[in-house]
Amino acid sequence: MTSTSDQSSRKADGAIEGVFRAEWGRLLALLVSRTRRLDLAEDALSEAFARASERWPEKGVPANPPGWLYATAYRAIIGQLRTEAVAGRKAPLLAVRPDWEPASDTSDELPDERLQLILLCCHPALPPVARSALALRLVMETPTEQIARLFLVSTATMAARLTRAKRKIVLAGIPLARPVGEELQARLDEVCRTIYLAFTAGYTPGEGPDLLRADLAGEAVSLAALLHQLVPDAAQVRAMLALLQLQHSRRDARQQKGRLITLADQDRSLWRRDEIRTGLDLVASLVPTEGYAEELRLQALIAAEHAIAPTAAATDWTAIARHYASLEARTASPVVRLNRAVAVAEAFGPRAAFPLLDGLDDTLPGNHRVASIRADLALRAGDIELARASYRAAIDLCSNDIERDHLNARLDTLQTAAPSTS
Repeated sequence: MTSTSDQSSRKADGAIEGVFRAEWGRLLALLVSRTRRLDLAEDALSEAFARASERWPEKGVPANPPGWLYATAYRAIIGQLRTEAVAGRKAPLLAVRPDWEPASDTSDELPDERLQLILLCCHPALPPVARSALALRLVMETPTEQIARLFLVSTATMAARLTRAKRKIVLAGIPLARPVGEELQARLDEVCRTIYLAFTAGYTPGEGPDLLRADLAGEAVSLAALLHQLVPDAAQVRAMLALLQLQHSRRDARQQKGRLITLADQDRSLWRRDEIRTGLDLVASLVPTEGYAEELRLQALIAAEHAIAPTAAATDWTAIARHYASLEARTASPVVRLNRAVAVAEAFGPRAAFPLLDGLDDTLPGNHRVASIRADLALRAGDIELARASYRAAIDLCSNDIERDHLNARLDTLQTAAPSTS
């Protein structure tokens, strides 16, 4: 029989995990906005969560968990500031513009300052390779290991970039600014990249049992919608919001009972039609342009082709392959090339796609999807031996439990198949 204390502990743990997933970025952004101490805010918020894990099981979950965490972290920062003031009369280490005003303090409803923090992280004084990565770490609490995978670098390299970027913000006096006016217009591409990367992180499996983080992706969609309210005429913002709405609409069909469901096998009745309509309306308003806005427009067109197809068989893969070719010509991205290979295989057959995989093992080292797609193409082309070898390679590289189970199941179906004679 479960004791009352065990029930309280489980309730507290669930509440802490829920608030951590849903509110970390908003709480951190608000703390930085109120205190101007980026160097203290992270540690203070982490300590607040640690105190919650000690006190909530015994005292009960407070009526306003985010407010409790914010107040606890804020008091910790103020205490540290007083200590510094006594020791050395230090001024706050994060600069602000002359017209900047901090958010008002409230225990009932905490304002959302995440765009402000993203804008800070996207300042042109920071190295381009660190801007979006730092925003992902601070605003979305994306693990450094996952950020490294998104940027195709080692964890150690990414950790060093993040440390240098945070130090640069403090030492160079990079100003905190409201997400309006010329600063926002000048940094729109970087802000959009950051939000899109945050969304991608929600659908990029990490190590362990979680295939996706729909809540994290949903937070990115919310930020995109907020940004669209601020600058509704910005082409890159409209394209990004369209893309995110269309891709996120499929979240309920992506997995079932702990199993990965591929796009071809998804139950399309689970796709959220209201979000698809919103996304398609935005796509209809997009016109060809240049720069990052055009990259996002092409991706939105690809997502729209999937959204309008009533069945997987009815998908216009020729159009998708054409959009991917245009996108690759603009970006030279190996990930785009890999996705293009899938589209070409669907449109023109697997053998037409094999040349597109050449060199991707070198440009995407350690990426299990290269081997996985090669296995799928080989299977469709009738080369069972190559399919088996490629599935084994993908399994060895895959760190996510659900994806690895999916690959093992595909391999199991080949164990009794006759070897190819070609």
